[in-house]
Amino acid sequence: MVSPFVTEPERAQSLADFEQAALAVLPADVRDFVAGGSGAETTLRANRAAFDRVFVVPRILRDVSACTTDATLLGRSVSMPVAVAPVAYQRLLHPEGELAVARAAKTAGVPFTATTMSSVPVEELTALGGTVWFQLYWLREAERSLNLVRRAEDAGCEAIVLTVDVPWMGRRIRDIRNRFTLPAQVTAEHLAHGAESAAHRRPGDEVSAVAAHTRQAFSSSVTWRTVRALREWTSLPLVLKGVLAPEDAVRAAEAGVDAVVVSNHGGRQLDGALPGVEALGPVAKAVGAHCQVLMDSGVRGGTDVLRALALGADGVLVGRPLMWGLATAGEAGAARVLALLADELRDALGLSGCAGVAEAARLRTVRTGAEAVNPYGGE
Repeated sequence: MVSPFVTEPERAQSLADFEQAALAVLPADVRDFVAGGSGAETTLRANRAAFDRVFVVPRILRDVSACTTDATLLGRSVSMPVAVAPVAYQRLLHPEGELAVARAAKTAGVPFTATTMSSVPVEELTALGGTVWFQLYWLREAERSLNLVRRAEDAGCEAIVLTVDVPWMGRRIRDIRNRFTLPAQVTAEHLAHGAESAAHRRPGDEVSAVAAHTRQAFSSSVTWRTVRALREWTSLPLVLKGVLAPEDAVRAAEAGVDAVVVSNHGGRQLDGALPGVEALGPVAKAVGAHCQVLMDSGVRGGTDVLRALALGADGVLVGRPLMWGLATAGEAGAARVLALLADELRDALGLSGCAGVAEAARLRTVRTGAEAVNPYGGE
């Protein structure tokens, strides 16, 4: 039976509705490529469990009649403290791929992050008129990486997001077992198609074709020197994605980055890595006001956004839920995911006694019976 959300996405009442619908209709190998994690998927599961251990202490008798989700990310006003996370090869999920999600993000008033591994060129995404950030994987040839940055600038991107936790792709067992290979019509549009061919060839028994491709294309020698060089190369806001250690966040701020993303890559890199929400408080406390702090990995609803704000985040990135919306109903599905997030966040803010996003930072949180680290204290 076809899910009603395919033709009537407005009937979905939670992000989980789209996940269930998408998992039922996608080919098994594509479903596993998006849903899976690395290793035994310990961190993948822990990301969600860690969120569910965080409880917010609401405040009462406050005027929330004009509750708003408006926020500022990287100097730009946004409708809510949410950005679309970089997700590769979105045409695996729907023929329009990134175009559909970018249009939904524009309508929702939130940034869309185009990735190095996008199946749609960045120029087509910025032409839609929304706010677009460009996620960069540092390539083996530094000149190619810098050329991608210049291309993103020329296209009108408003930030560069350097992913720093992928010297190579984590060992994703589902993809290995499926011998996952990209179909011929899906390519990384920002890389030379000669290099891309590795992602289309049938792999051996120990690695997926996409993993083989990234080993061929990505540099495994990215260092703080790389970050400083990139900071000098571009005048755009620079974001470092893949930070879990407070010490690394401090070094990032000292290197001149404008934001860090607390992230374990959605459980897809080091299995056993700390859940993002557990790392968030210490990172936010360490950098203070020196740069913005964003997070991803496990965000599945507006209450999760509230939890992240209360723990010190300025905003969150959301990935998989939007992919499930895209797979289920294209642009309309992605738009419904973002609309649900906005409704859920407004509901969570108001019910916790917050008339706006800034007030959420003053909420106290409790984690599994013990008060969580909140760098902003509470009142």
